[in-house]
Amino acid sequence: MAVRFDARQCGRCPEKTSCTPGPFRSLCFPTRRLHELQIKNRADQQDTNWRRLYGLRSGAEGTIEEFADGHRGRRCRYRGLAKTHVQHVLTALAINVERLSEQEPVDSTYRARPHTAFQQYLDARGLPRPLWWRQGK
Repeated sequence: MAVRFDARQCGRCPEKTSCTPGPFRSLCFPTRRLHELQIKNRADQQDTNWRRLYGLRSGAEGTIEEFADGHRGRRCRYRGLAKTHVQHVLTALAINVERLSEQEPVDSTYRARPHTAFQQYLDARGLPRPLWWRQGK
């Protein structure tokens, strides 16, 4: 049920400043069944078990929001289900890589990987190692 007021009918309402601007004001009242359902749901939300289960869901909600808003997941660059799926999978991988790069390392004892056989060959003969693949040339 919706009630519509003319702006002139508001008069000296104390909530007039927080009301929406425009020539009309309107209020919507839910049906009795919907109102009772809202009251029941709000009461259920005070339960500790509900909060624990919702805490698990909130992590997933944050991830979905990050995908949709942070990585433009609402619009797909490609047409077709297969290409769309590939874009979603690659975006999910990018999100995981970003999250992993922000984490503190579990083992702070970093060990460089051993030299390859080719690098050992160059070092043994005093030849310079080509670093072109690391310098982006």
